[in-house]
Amino acid sequence: MADCATDDRPLVHADLAAYLASGCKPASEFRIGAEHEKFGFRTGSLTPVPYGGKAGIEALLKGLMRFGWEGVYEDSDAGQTLIALSRGMANVSLEPGGQFELSGAPLKTIHEINAETAQHLAEVREVGDELGLGFLALGFSPIWSREQVPVMPKGRYKIMRAYMPKVGTLGLDMMFRTCTVQANLDFASEADMVRKFRASLALQPVATALFANSPFTDGRPNGWLSGRAAVWTDTDPARTGLLDFVFEDGFGFERYVDYALDVPMYFVKRGGRYIDAAGKSFKAFMDGRLDVVEGQKPGLKDWIDHLSTMFPEVRLKTYLEMRGADTGPLARLNALPALWAGIFYDDIALDAALELSRGWSSEERQRLRVNAARRGLKTEIGGRPLRDVAIDMVAIAKGGLQRRAIASGAFADESCYLAELEEIADSGVTPAERLLERYHGEWGGDVRKVFDELAY
Repeated sequence: MADCATDDRPLVHADLAAYLASGCKPASEFRIGAEHEKFGFRTGSLTPVPYGGKAGIEALLKGLMRFGWEGVYEDSDAGQTLIALSRGMANVSLEPGGQFELSGAPLKTIHEINAETAQHLAEVREVGDELGLGFLALGFSPIWSREQVPVMPKGRYKIMRAYMPKVGTLGLDMMFRTCTVQANLDFASEADMVRKFRASLALQPVATALFANSPFTDGRPNGWLSGRAAVWTDTDPARTGLLDFVFEDGFGFERYVDYALDVPMYFVKRGGRYIDAAGKSFKAFMDGRLDVVEGQKPGLKDWIDHLSTMFPEVRLKTYLEMRGADTGPLARLNALPALWAGIFYDDIALDAALELSRGWSSEERQRLRVNAARRGLKTEIGGRPLRDVAIDMVAIAKGGLQRRAIASGAFADESCYLAELEEIADSGVTPAERLLERYHGEWGGDVRKVFDELAY
């Protein structure tokens, strides 16, 4: 597979699955990538942060350059717009409403992820303090209306903003009012990918419940424990969800390609500019029949861009992305990659995780996706309380991390990062329920108190 940065030749169908397969690597080369988003806010008024101005998002990005970050720019009508930062293999980027995201480097251990994330948060706090900005660890914007949230000047977001209302009622909320934590993990072969995809897709709603941290919308309880996860149930059915076909016989790279080819496009990028192709067919593009770039055929970079516009609960690229959790404090930012690394990177743990969800029907999985977002660990699946499943899932991951036996300083192994998840699972009480207890109790119904509770 040629390097995606330099390979401009037109794609043929065989290239599509070959790109996904190029992610296969020996276990000795497995890495873990961690990503998280957070809401910026003005510390005095608790209002969202616009892009421009002396204390805006652009100023924040520029302030972070003192730590060795380099600017990433996008062409626009106003010239070159600073939209992201890079440092080595890590990136800082902007979500549509200014949510500030760290996409960490692929690292060997959770200890390294902890250090990377803690350093990033310290850098952001230093610059944020100078600008009068704070950062909130919550899965859904607790007080801002959709109309109050500023729009970031990125070309793809303009296209998505126009398209989302055509395919769902909550897509704009997803874009502008949600924050997540994600983990990216590797596979050794197509068969290994299939096993990991099935285990993680079935158990993703359990992670949704464990990390549920978004019970407020527009200044009051929203009726969900994960309002973020609820939004994804009505965003765009063509590109979201639990992907039943992953559990079918014969699933592999080719079947995922078939799915991706059926997902409508958002854009084509040419000459640094985004061209609106929303709703159009990548198959037509392959045939040179995409009217917005008539006669052109896609290169590998176009395929990579298209794969990035799918948002299932687990997403396949040249690695697997776990996408089912609300963002939260540092301990939970570490816990998510620890949870999935413990399951994925130990054969005993992966076998146990597959067994944990064996026999769940498609209907049960789909129902669990909604119920976990609404009721957390107080729902059930396959005749078992979800709390019991969560206890087992965390224990499986802990065993996997203990068998990895990677020590660091005072920590005997990486299982220490699962301590909060163990407490959540054992108690059956999610972070969102703890917040609701405070809202109905000591906060006196004032959701704004969450900015004190969960600011980084």
